[in-house]
Amino acid sequence: MKTVENTAVASIGLLTDDICDMTLHCPEIASHAKAGQFVELYPDNGVNLLARPISICAIDTGNGNIRLVFRIVGKGTELFSRLNTGDRIRVLGPCGNGFSLSEGRAVLVGGGIGVPPLIETCRQLRGDKTVVLGFRDKSNAILCDEFEALGAKVHVASDDGSIGFKGNVVELMKSENITGDMIYSCGPRIMLRFLSDYAIERGIPCQVSMEERMACGIGACVGCVVRIKDRDGWTHKKVCKDGPVFDSREVIW
Repeated sequence: MKTVENTAVASIGLLTDDICDMTLHCPEIASHAKAGQFVELYPDNGVNLLARPISICAIDTGNGNIRLVFRIVGKGTELFSRLNTGDRIRVLGPCGNGFSLSEGRAVLVGGGIGVPPLIETCRQLRGDKTVVLGFRDKSNAILCDEFEALGAKVHVASDDGSIGFKGNVVELMKSENITGDMIYSCGPRIMLRFLSDYAIERGIPCQVSMEERMACGIGACVGCVVRIKDRDGWTHKKVCKDGPVFDSREVIW
């Protein structure tokens, strides 16, 4: 159930020079949020009118908080990063459909800023958990220790080899022959595409959280469509409303 809350910033800081870590006090949204969903933040400065979609990193229903970890890439996210504890901001959420969590051996695969949404997913999963994270270099590596604290075995890859395996996450998974009963993933489209191939080759179900430009977050503007297989061949579905999580086997890459 979506709602708009005029939330207060409970805490805010930086994980790296360009990645912000913000916690918002929004009890109604927190009580309904699920792993893999997102919220829309409204920059109320009278200039940047469109909301910005940001994935939910963690949910604290006890305190009524949600945690957002996002990269500062434009005017909207820069405005959010300049907020102070106690400042208020309008939030719409929870939006979209999250991950369908199942029992068994879980493999969580994240790339870059696609890593934060997997924190709550990892927290809610029970049983054996393997986490594979990909970054450009050591300076961009975030949240690795938090996955370990959640009981996951963590593998890290970087493009330049400055941390962990030198290469991408799929190359790392092939090298280590990482398998499981379900893959949960979020990251760049190219990563998800090759991860989907990896999963299909090994017969592993794979859920992918797609990254697309979302202007409205409620399915009205049709600006975030992707092609999905159906009985007639294919159809368009909206990432903000029908996703962001899809079965990788249904996505036409």
